[in-house]
Amino acid sequence: MQPQSIRIARPTDNIDALLPFYCDGLGLQILGRFADHDGFDGVMLGAKGAAYHFEFTRHPDHPAGRAPTRDNLVVFYLPDPDDWQAACDRMRRAGFTPVPSLNPYWDRLGETFEDPDGYRVVLQNAAWD
Repeated sequence: MQPQSIRIARPTDNIDALLPFYCDGLGLQILGRFADHDGFDGVMLGAKGAAYHFEFTRHPDHPAGRAPTRDNLVVFYLPDPDDWQAACDRMRRAGFTPVPSLNPYWDRLGETFEDPDGYRVVLQNAAWD
């Protein structure tokens, strides 16, 4: 199987609380929003033309809670040192401080940031080989 695109979908209890992290910090754009679609509200975030995007959904009758562990990760590979540093600096300017990774591997060449729901994003200064 060779997917042409990937959607990373997960529930949240507060969509608006996630937007500063993913938009201001990671630099993603709102690609679409919906309200009361079979009881769900949601937002899609990504970069126009990218082969991936995030979808966050909320349902008032189904609390999502926080991430089950500190090792729930999405990893962005940024092999160019300048691009990587710019991404890390953007996260800091948006008010997000790196956190130590549960797995120390990610701290060697990357920085980990935790969203308001406790899910983590690693900005890895390496190529994905």
